[in-house]
Amino acid sequence: MFDFQHITRETDLYNLHTHTQFCDGHATMEEFVTEAIDQGFTHLGFTPHSPVSVESPCNMGREDVQPFFDEIERLRTAYGHRIHLYTAMEIDYIGVNDGPANEYFRNLPLDYRIGSVHFIPDIDDPANMVDIDGKFHGFKARMGKNFNGDIEYVVNTFFSQMMAMVEEGGFDIVGHMDKIGFNASQYRDAIDEEPWYDKLVIDLFENIMDHHLTIEINTKAWLQNNRFYPNLKYFGMLKRFNAPVVVNSDAHYPTLLNNGRLEAIRLMKVL
Repeated sequence: MFDFQHITRETDLYNLHTHTQFCDGHATMEEFVTEAIDQGFTHLGFTPHSPVSVESPCNMGREDVQPFFDEIERLRTAYGHRIHLYTAMEIDYIGVNDGPANEYFRNLPLDYRIGSVHFIPDIDDPANMVDIDGKFHGFKARMGKNFNGDIEYVVNTFFSQMMAMVEEGGFDIVGHMDKIGFNASQYRDAIDEEPWYDKLVIDLFENIMDHHLTIEINTKAWLQNNRFYPNLKYFGMLKRFNAPVVVNSDAHYPTLLNNGRLEAIRLMKVL
């Protein structure tokens, strides 16, 4: 098993969730490596969005997997004396045996795996998996087109998918465990403050703890939206139960490698 605790004890300057030219990132792997070194990072993990069984412009294809492995080996040869580089993947959970637990992903030579949910079934056509990630204007359009405006269906289904992913396993880190809360709260104000929503988060948290997984504090939205995933209000729960965590920026641009990370680490210490 990958030793996340070794990294988090050793230094605050790590990021284990990074997207590059192999998916929807906006720079090459080498540009991320050189920027990380310039910023003083000692650990950097690359996590392209996995190949998926649905159409998605954000995910890598299976034909890209070997070139990704080849590139990280080249970078280890060139920069390994200055920074620790890790081969990983953010694996989408689509449905039963279509996610991190799938044999294909289990057999890949990855240092660790992040399990995430970005797609849920269309309310009227469950075979059609719909992307609920990304910016709000796209989310709002899909609320009308694919979900009949039923935001409670979207929230409940997101957490149902997350729970199923945890049960099936095959991964190490739970990616942005309550990310749906941000778009949902823009669609219906303060929906993420309602008791039923809190219960969904707490039930997921307890399931993650039962399966001994590491929780990601994802800081990608901190700079623009003043939001962490999980939300700041759940940090006390993470600390109270001594949950294993990693603090990742989910960087798509090299300059944002440390976005929100140090703020999250500081808040974890004071809460």
